[in-house]
Amino acid sequence: MRRLSALLCGLFLCAACSEPPRKELDRAQAAVDRARKAGADEYAHDAFAAAGNALKQAHEAVAQRDYRLALSHALDASERADDAALQAETGRSRARTEAERALAGATAARRQLEARIKASRLAPRDLRAPSRLLSDADTALQEARAQFDAGHYVQARDAVKGLNSRISPQIEALELTGRGRAARPPKKRR
Repeated sequence: MRRLSALLCGLFLCAACSEPPRKELDRAQAAVDRARKAGADEYAHDAFAAAGNALKQAHEAVAQRDYRLALSHALDASERADDAALQAETGRSRARTEAERALAGATAARRQLEARIKASRLAPRDLRAPSRLLSDADTALQEARAQFDAGHYVQARDAVKGLNSRISPQIEALELTGRGRAARPPKKRR
């Protein structure tokens, strides 16, 4: 009796794996598509690539008529794609927070630079470099806001990356120059 049930179970498994696992492949493809839509290709790149690779291996196994292996890879692809979608949500949230922080810092530095330029008593030719930097900051901030509004938080953060480190020395130079000029006594006329 046991031999008969083992034989029947083996035959059932062979029959179950005698045709491609279409449902599982379709589910895996849908999971990969959901992960892509969630931004996994950008925010969970490694997990998303692993899901895509598993799906590709599933299709290759179908082409070789190894349906058990195809089923295994399809299930693996679904699981990895679901994990990638979850990681993408977390990564997207973290990137948004970082982008907001970077934009706020760059905007504050830009305003401070503008205030120092307006308060400066330097000749217009001495304000060329700070004014050019202010213009560059405006351009970078405009690009960053456009990227942020489009949901591209990593690009938004990168658009203003290094802006504060360029603005801070310019602000300090304006402050020092302003103090130095104000501290000089007027020339006496004879």
